[in-house]
Amino acid sequence: MSFRVVRSSKFRHVYGQALKREQCYDNIRVSKSSWDSTFCAVNPKFLAIIVESAGGGAFIVLPHNKVGRIAADHALVGGHKGPVLDIAWCPHNDNVIASGSEDCVVKVWQIPDGGLSRTMTEPVVDLVYHQRRVGLVLWHPSALNVLLTAGSDNLIVVWNVGTGEVLVRIECHPDTIYSACWNWDGSQLVTTCKDKKIRILNPRTGEILNEAIAHEGSKATRAIFLRHGLIFTTGFNRSSERQYSLRAPDALGDPIVMVDLDTSNGVMFPLYDPDTNLIYLCGKGDSVIRYFEVTPEQPFVHYINQFQTPDSQRAIGLMPKRGCDVSTCELARFYRLNNSGLCQVISMIVPRKSELFQEDLYPDTLSDEAAVSAEDWISGVDAEPQLVSLKGGYVSQSQSTQLTVTKKSNVLDKMSSRVPKSGPGASTPPPTAVSSTNGSATTNGTTNAAYSEQPAAAAVSWVPEQVFNEMRTKFEDEFRKLKAIIVKHENRIRSLEAKQLADSTDAPCADPPLGTSAAVTSTSTHVPASRPESGHDDSHHDGDGGHYANANLAPDEV
Repeated sequence: MSFRVVRSSKFRHVYGQALKREQCYDNIRVSKSSWDSTFCAVNPKFLAIIVESAGGGAFIVLPHNKVGRIAADHALVGGHKGPVLDIAWCPHNDNVIASGSEDCVVKVWQIPDGGLSRTMTEPVVDLVYHQRRVGLVLWHPSALNVLLTAGSDNLIVVWNVGTGEVLVRIECHPDTIYSACWNWDGSQLVTTCKDKKIRILNPRTGEILNEAIAHEGSKATRAIFLRHGLIFTTGFNRSSERQYSLRAPDALGDPIVMVDLDTSNGVMFPLYDPDTNLIYLCGKGDSVIRYFEVTPEQPFVHYINQFQTPDSQRAIGLMPKRGCDVSTCELARFYRLNNSGLCQVISMIVPRKSELFQEDLYPDTLSDEAAVSAEDWISGVDAEPQLVSLKGGYVSQSQSTQLTVTKKSNVLDKMSSRVPKSGPGASTPPPTAVSSTNGSATTNGTTNAAYSEQPAAAAVSWVPEQVFNEMRTKFEDEFRKLKAIIVKHENRIRSLEAKQLADSTDAPCADPPLGTSAAVTSTSTHVPASRPESGHDDSHHDGDGGHYANANLAPDEV
């Protein structure tokens, strides 16, 4: 007699529950871009979705309490000149979001608490380096202000957003980069490329630690690092069937697991929960969300169930665990945008009878506190992300934190670009700039690159000495030309006055010309009584013997 033993798992009965329509977001203009991105980013404060926008690229940011039908003229974040391709919330500041666009620029925005009251066009900082469109933005999990961007120029660039500087440039990919993911402590990076290879990189040096063929299909592949070091990938085989695999970093070419799923054409996005080791597979154009559990025993990736909806999904975002409702045993919350413009909210729930806090479902999760600074990370310091308990609900310890950018002076900077700007994206109130010893404008002893209003005179201290000398030479040339024009007109006025004076001498009975005195028109040669005895007159004679009324002024003072 044989029998089958059912695998024991606390997630075996996880089910999805969709919220009512009035608790969701409706009337959102769906982006028509064909780029393979989730088009959605979520954190405990805001929901951000890339939308269709005329005259450039934009995305909408909504507080979680602003549910229902969204007005057609709702405020957007719209400073890009091309369609926005990817967005990502900063894991250490819930008010900061980064966006990459077809205009080759990465912008970092500061969203005020409560959302936007008007369209925002001024970012906190522009990150300009890529030569082609930027389709991937990814924050470091534990280092503060470290941002990774990848574009169609086959480059990966690691930034220090706090200074706007490029920390690392990685150019080992021969073709378009499809995806990138940090490992648990941010010491390694896994990428997938159009050349079908998966690579593990050292993010500080760009060195390739290992590489292998991921999936044999030509369509886009995705790869993510799991918490304990394994790599999970999704892609296509030669027959264009979708498949997923589990690999060890030191044996990328020999998958632990390789499973074929179906024959759909949509790219699958693996969304990972490191606290429970659950992986959710969401395909663009699919109407289902499949979820799996990764365990140390065979077959290592266990299929649990799927959530079925009648509509296909266009964009999808996963709420971080600190934004989930622990009182209802909610493991995950998805924001799923349909082609109709409805953003559906779906909760993944473990059925439990007890209303007490379930410690086995909610181990310590990722906090919004950074473990290391960007300077320490680039110097070689690795640190695991800070963790926090969800017992009693999560309360942020860094609410309404302002992102301060300290940009360093560059000889190529122009005065117009160094004058701070004001607007919805300004991160600090108007400071008073004073010149420091190195020639850069400082505020209270620190270099100020936040965009705020300053006097034009203070902006001169932002200009490097070489640029200032060039501008001074240019202005001196302009003033010299202007002085020559004034002297030319002055000589013309003198000749006209001399001619007018000669005419008045021939007709002594006539009225004196307007603006001249009788003493000037008289033919008498005696010196008036008011003239000084030295014999010097305050007025000057021109070459024709006439008097110039403004002769007491030098030509360059007219």
